[in-house]
Amino acid sequence: MDWLSILLIAPSLGMDAFAVALGVGAGLSNNSGRPLFRLSFHFGLFQFLMPLIGWFIGDAVQQFFAAYDHWIAFALLAWVGGRMVRESFNRDEERLAVDPTRGMSLVVLSIATSIDALAVGLSLAMLRVDLWIPSVIIGIVAAGMTLTGMLLGRRLQESWGKRAELVGGLVLIAIGLRVVWTHLM
Repeated sequence: MDWLSILLIAPSLGMDAFAVALGVGAGLSNNSGRPLFRLSFHFGLFQFLMPLIGWFIGDAVQQFFAAYDHWIAFALLAWVGGRMVRESFNRDEERLAVDPTRGMSLVVLSIATSIDALAVGLSLAMLRVDLWIPSVIIGIVAAGMTLTGMLLGRRLQESWGKRAELVGGLVLIAIGLRVVWTHLM
């Protein structure tokens, strides 16, 4: 695979991570560096690992996975987005302070944003492409795009306040709907 292809694939795969990070950053109540690092690191790690996993799986399961990947991504994004929307309506004293950069939400978001990278790995396995260098580049670009999205989302949160969490949750749900829409069309 040539460098131009790698440099075009990496940001394309990172766009979902950027959009999700924008929504998470907008709804995050803790604006310290730890959530920024956690989300950026995990999104980058999963974007690095998923093409490798897809490559190792090969095309043995490609037909099965391709038929359902968009529904899986939608369900995961809708679950986290729904939690954020629900939390946006709680009064301050009732808020559970759900942090989507921790625990199961972090894992779910990491998987949801990297499912496309798994499919890329499956495709590249059929082309017999060595995937180590492209996977590293994909992971680094996704981590950088995630950090950028979080920082922009944080600015949105500073100016919009509590409404930003609602917007962030709705953005995650909209991304999930877009994934389904593009696969059905």
